[in-house]
Amino acid sequence: MDIKSFEDLIEWARELHAHLSRCLSECSTKNKEERARALLTYLSDHEAELERITAEFEKQADSRALKTRLYDYLNDEHKAIKTHRTCDDHYANLDFDSIVREVFSFHDQLIDLYDSLAGKAEIPEAKELAESLRAMEENEAMRLARQIGMMDDV
Repeated sequence: MDIKSFEDLIEWARELHAHLSRCLSECSTKNKEERARALLTYLSDHEAELERITAEFEKQADSRALKTRLYDYLNDEHKAIKTHRTCDDHYANLDFDSIVREVFSFHDQLIDLYDSLAGKAEIPEAKELAESLRAMEENEAMRLARQIGMMDDV
């Protein structure tokens, strides 16, 4: 996807969450480890919720911020985000801890991207939008960590 504006960035991030949700869901029945299957199901639901939340930013963000061009300061950072792009049973072959590491790495990369964009934003509305996206990702990552911690205690 060619990302030229914050609006494009939000759509791209929403699509990433949706894609990850589908991949996790598809692999949730194929993993041999019971804990991993439960984790994949939970993570799939969580990513679907993040897809919904991210879509709300498209609806509620300031129109000036959404139209702000990114080509001057995105520098292909969005292409550097690593997630398993094809749904080919990748997560079905990972253990509980490996799944957790991959999903948190994905969220950390998004947080870093939003943080970078907030630091480079030229108008207050764009800075606020990038900071809001970062805060949402951070809060959801913390919530995810708590929930996974409870799963790990079981």
